[in-house]
Amino acid sequence: MKLTTKHVVAIGIGAALYGVLSAVSLPIGPNTSLRIAITLLTIFGALFGPLVGFLVGFIGHALNDTMMYGGVWWSWVMLSAMIGFSMGFIRLDKTFDPENGILNKKHIIKLYMYAVIGMILAGLAAYIGDVFFYGEPSNKVWIQILIATTSNFVVTAGLGIPAVIMLAKRKSKHKNLTAE
Repeated sequence: MKLTTKHVVAIGIGAALYGVLSAVSLPIGPNTSLRIAITLLTIFGALFGPLVGFLVGFIGHALNDTMMYGGVWWSWVMLSAMIGFSMGFIRLDKTFDPENGILNKKHIIKLYMYAVIGMILAGLAAYIGDVFFYGEPSNKVWIQILIATTSNFVVTAGLGIPAVIMLAKRKSKHKNLTAE
């Protein structure tokens, strides 16, 4: 994928929004919180592809960690990056075109499927990083991953994918307009 100016701007805006919006969180487990910012990974991944989704998650999470904690926990940065990356897989389907209001049931099913794949990839990234690089206890990490995966999937399925659907529907209402 070639990065265009549009992609670079999307990465900058998406990462900044994700970094700031991640500060709005609800603690739900040991060092784990529900973040509505996960919605942005779905939107930016679906609209701009896997690389943009990955970089929005990677840069945005690193930015948030730096602002909130003064340091970066790279395994969880990779968790966010993998979610954005996997949600971008939908762009590999050439019939998916939300900018022109083209989104059907097959695309919606794929979005949910990619969400599940993303949660698995994200959990593996966090586990490998925490246990093998940071030396965290495996039992604690599994609990964190289970809680984070559940909350991230709820946000993705309940807010992110419906947001992509609404964006496509909004575009489809305007595609028959003509200039006078």
